[in-house]
Amino acid sequence: MKTFQKGFTLIELMIVIAILGILVAIALPAYQDYTVRARVSEAVAQTAPAKLAVAETASSQGIFATAVSTGAAAGFSFPANGTDYVASISIADGIIYTATRSTGADTAPTLTFTPSQSTATAPVNWECTTTAGTERYVPAECRP
Repeated sequence: MKTFQKGFTLIELMIVIAILGILVAIALPAYQDYTVRARVSEAVAQTAPAKLAVAETASSQGIFATAVSTGAAAGFSFPANGTDYVASISIADGIIYTATRSTGADTAPTLTFTPSQSTATAPVNWECTTTAGTERYVPAECRP
């Protein structure tokens, strides 16, 4: 009578472990980039109140908040300490500057949101650019 052993051989287990090792080696850097992008995207979300303040000022007064780096003309203030990943948000001539920190990127990205408006009653459109930081870490809307 023949008896069959059930289970995997050592070589089959080693092949599976090698395949898993290759997958982890590929996935780990991609995950790290993803976490940095998620931290930088907090800066975009934190900029929303500043955008609203500038757009409201443009709508009610017919001008962008001019020459006030603190955003006082637009009625916007950002906490002096910032947040975990956003160091500061400032407004000058209606342009919003958002500086990030502790995102894990080589250079902390700085986002610039520039408003444009075709007429006084038209909606405000925002153009996002990056003045510092690696392109792969910034949101798609801020990439050149």
